Parts: sequence; C-alpha cells; structure tokens
Amino acid sequence: MLVLKYFSFAADMGDEYMRLRKQALGDRNLIGARVELARKNQGMKQKDLLAQLQVNGVDMNASGLSKLEGQIRFVTDFELVALADILDVSVDWLLGRTQ
Repeated sequence: MLVLKYFSFAADMGDEYMRLRKQALGDRNLIGARVELARKNQGMKQKDLLAQLQVNGVDMNASGLSKLEGQIRFVTDFELVALADILDVSVDWLLGRTQ
C-alpha cells in the first residue's frame, strides 16, 4: 500500500513541516485522496469543510472526515454530492474518472 507524504502548514506557529500519513491509504472509497487534495488546494482546513458539510445537511465529525480522506471509511452518495459541490469539483473528478 502507498503511504502518502505531503506538506502541511502549521498556521498557528507559522512553521512549515513535512507530515507523513500515519496509516496507509485504505480501500474503502475512491475519493479520499482527491477530497484531501481539493480541500488543501483551496486552503481549507478540515474544520472548515466539516462546517460546510453541516450547512449542506451532512453530519460528519472530524474523525469521520479524517477516515474518509484516508480512504478507510465508506462514503454515501449524499456525502459525495455535497463534497463535490463544496469543493467545486465534479463527482466524476472525485471518482477519478476525469482529470
């Protein structure tokens, strides 16, 4: 399994650091890595995405989003559509069907 490496910025400290994913990507969804990519490209924190999901009627906690992004949690069709709308990407892009 692939262990994803990425840069993360500590906004509170102003420091840049390399963060390794503690757990390998799972196989329970196709969209997790792309959700994380789209969220970070927009400069959005997980808590911001969670707030937008709640506004769109999707009840998810921080652990659920973390597991979704790590691909170790299944995704419902309601969540898929809400994530695509919030992140301003297509459902097909999240599913890896388009570039």
